[in-house]
Amino acid sequence: MIVGVIIGEFVPGVQPAFDTARFASVSAPIAAGLIVMMWPILTKVQYEALPRLLVTRKTLTHIALSVFLNWVVAPLVMLALAWATLPDLPGYRTGVIMVGIARCIAMVMVWNQLAGGDANYCAVLVVLNSVLQIALYSPYAVWFVNIMGGAGADIHVLYGNVAISVLIYLGIPLGAGLLTRALCLYLTSRDFFTNRFLPLISPLGPLGLLYTIVVLFAYQGHHIIHDIGPVFRVIVPLVLYFTIMWAGAFALVWWLGRRARGNGQWSYEMAVVQSFTAGSNNFELAIAVTIAVYGVGSEQALAATIGPLVEVPVLLALTWVALYLGRTLHWDRQSRVNPEELAGQDGGQRERLSEDTDEKRSSKSNHERVEETAV
Repeated sequence: MIVGVIIGEFVPGVQPAFDTARFASVSAPIAAGLIVMMWPILTKVQYEALPRLLVTRKTLTHIALSVFLNWVVAPLVMLALAWATLPDLPGYRTGVIMVGIARCIAMVMVWNQLAGGDANYCAVLVVLNSVLQIALYSPYAVWFVNIMGGAGADIHVLYGNVAISVLIYLGIPLGAGLLTRALCLYLTSRDFFTNRFLPLISPLGPLGLLYTIVVLFAYQGHHIIHDIGPVFRVIVPLVLYFTIMWAGAFALVWWLGRRARGNGQWSYEMAVVQSFTAGSNNFELAIAVTIAVYGVGSEQALAATIGPLVEVPVLLALTWVALYLGRTLHWDRQSRVNPEELAGQDGGQRERLSEDTDEKRSSKSNHERVEETAV
């Protein structure tokens, strides 16, 4: 961010240089960064596991809860916070609202892994939110910005512009990720794909994000330095939003687990997935859409760009909070969603396998005791 601001303030010729080539009304270098930063994350999603993970009532219950938290509660919370903290800054308020309606499909997998959440269930929600965002982000933007956001005629968002931006900056990396995963798994082995190919392309995600942030702040450098007050005010609703949504979802799953009395449906792993999915956002999409709709030098784009600068440290701190609460609170027993179990394995066979394993362990223990006695 600092590098970008310095470039924008002291190297004014950088903006015309980036604008020499454009793609879908966005500077081509920025468009490339927006697409590249989402491709690796969407390649990691286990699309092939989705049909097998949608066959149990437990999974469907969690999906219903996640859809409610992500697509009903979260946008309304962000709308309320945006109005409460930015009532006199409609441009910045619109940018914050655009962040609130973009549900997380990328970084949530990182937070989930760090906090020890259920990876397979997280993958289900990532796929689901990816599909829902293509269908819902455009109408949500029109509703929350034009109607509930109090946008004036000069900052109204058009459905067609948003839909095109979503299809480009989410549809292209989503299709590329799906195609890349399918081809790699078909042409190589899963071991090669997981242990060699994914580590090779994974750095492109954060590198693309850092590149995009530097370029965006280079565009906005003069604006930021000479109007620093609104920039700091934008941080307030974002911090409140991430904290409120995360804490609310985490506490809800813990409370449901206490009421369920150990049926395995509301474990710590599920609380991690629900809380980080509800408490984080797809800032890549929000940045892309605000740039495409309002322009790279707009207040809306600047507000959306501040999103990842706030979200990353806040949610990183919340991963530590989750690990601490996982050790100190009384949780429902672990019940991970396992694609192999849902693929139709015979329950009796698994039970016999468990019994055989226990017998082998018992036999080994008895054998060791006999050897110790002989010695």
